[in-house]
Amino acid sequence: MAEQITPQEEGKKSLNFIEQMVEKDLAEGRNGGRVQTRFPPEPNGYLHIGHAKAICLDFGIARKYGGTCNLRFDDTNPIKEDVEYVDSIQEDIQWLGFRWENIYYASDYFGQLFEFALWLIDHGHAYVDEQTAEVIAEQKGSPTQPGRESPFRNRPTAESRDLFLRMNSGEFDEGAMTLRAKIDMASPNMHFRDPIIYRIIKTPHHRTGRTWNVYPMYDFAHGQSDYFEGVTHSLCTLEFEVHRPLYDYFIDRLIESPFKTEDNYRTRQTEFNRLNLTYTVMSKRKLLQLVKEHRVNGWDDPRMPTICGYRRRGFTPASIRNFVDMIGYTKYDGVIDVALLEHAVREDLNATARRVAAVLHPVKLIITNYPEGQVEMMESVNNPENPAEGTHPIAFTRELYIEREDFMEEAPKNYYRLTPGQEVRLRCAYIVRCTGCKKNEAGEVTEVYAEYDPQTKTGMPESNRRVKGTIHWVSTSHALKAEVRLYDRLFTVENPMEEKDRDFLELLNPNSLEVLTDCYVEEDLATARPYDHFQFQRVGYFNLDPDSHDGRLIFNRTVSLRDTWSKKKNR
Repeated sequence: MAEQITPQEEGKKSLNFIEQMVEKDLAEGRNGGRVQTRFPPEPNGYLHIGHAKAICLDFGIARKYGGTCNLRFDDTNPIKEDVEYVDSIQEDIQWLGFRWENIYYASDYFGQLFEFALWLIDHGHAYVDEQTAEVIAEQKGSPTQPGRESPFRNRPTAESRDLFLRMNSGEFDEGAMTLRAKIDMASPNMHFRDPIIYRIIKTPHHRTGRTWNVYPMYDFAHGQSDYFEGVTHSLCTLEFEVHRPLYDYFIDRLIESPFKTEDNYRTRQTEFNRLNLTYTVMSKRKLLQLVKEHRVNGWDDPRMPTICGYRRRGFTPASIRNFVDMIGYTKYDGVIDVALLEHAVREDLNATARRVAAVLHPVKLIITNYPEGQVEMMESVNNPENPAEGTHPIAFTRELYIEREDFMEEAPKNYYRLTPGQEVRLRCAYIVRCTGCKKNEAGEVTEVYAEYDPQTKTGMPESNRRVKGTIHWVSTSHALKAEVRLYDRLFTVENPMEEKDRDFLELLNPNSLEVLTDCYVEEDLATARPYDHFQFQRVGYFNLDPDSHDGRLIFNRTVSLRDTWSKKKNR
């Protein structure tokens, strides 16, 4: 379900360098005082956490300064694009709490882009090249050596125009010809060395079908699409910084052409640092490989860094927005500790998640002096962070399930849970004293025995008696069986993208998923809905997986209770 940004999140804070730029532009009356941004994903994969940072910036800048933000799909490569990705991208943006003003596609401008390309040819700014992409790349030289001009660079304008039209009519095979901008083969900026701006692709497009046989390159389509839409601030990640002069070059040519729009309007590209997380890869190609080779269970596998993966794992929109707020926007790249993202979701879920009892590794506890067949309904607090959320009843009976680790027959000195002769409090119930246990032939504990003190229930005379340990439990006759999926880091190394000498698949964590099938949760969870969040007391934060159906409950661990990042921060 989509979530809206709260007023608290819009609170005043110091301006980042992009906000400073926008405020300066507004003060100077640039572009008539308009602020218009766009979020321009390519529909060739699912959005990941890095895109969430760009979404928060693009939509956030427009919202903060009373502008508009459009969603534009840069669908210039029909080979990799699919309607499935278009739908998922829209769903992810809405789930994060943002709304676009309009939806556009780069393919909306194919006609204008094609006419602009013809204008470039007619004015000596572009030519058709018949060399292969490999030869063209070799001729470009290196940053320290100028490139070599193509033998087709000075072919007659009319001939290039005719060939370009015939390229689009389908007369030539893929790879036979390209259209290149005619700029400067000796430029120190490699992107200026006659870049390819159109290539032949005969794969049907997901929107335009077989209308086109030539498709613009991203560097050519991006800036022009910004201009046609009226974008004032084109915000990109840092890898596009070296592309900016080319972005400006094409905008200069466009303003010289008949395709110029209003006077005194010009779009401008500004770059910010991309998001890199530890124990994570962001490459769409690598993520697609993980999905296709079934290394994960689809794009929304909770181990994936996709937005839908985080949603399924139990992350909240507010936690992701708060995380983006914490890391900010700069002009230099770095790697963010994934523990900071986990810290953000813990903070949010601590304030909002309902507390419930769940036993993941059960062993039976029998309270030998409690009446057989008796059921008491104890009151369990829903969220101590918010008393207004009240309580809910949980059944207490003679036989309970407790965590196996909460009993030890021979315990060390500082063990404050169940061990023979020691007392513990059963959460929201009674104090019990352990009297022993039963084992099977393999020496494994199958039952733990204890006696309760009836005067220690909340409100009774002995309820405040001091004991050092409190454990959680569920009734064996009232608990619901559940499957619990414990997720861990997908990779074993902190920065898998830096491991150049090893295939990234070798770095996958073989223990990134542990499935527990014999878990028990309190019966109140029978009404839980997919994606509902809970704190399993003393265990961690979980949510109900959408695979749950027909009474089969499946919970995903979002994060454990322990917050490693805040400990690092406070050292």
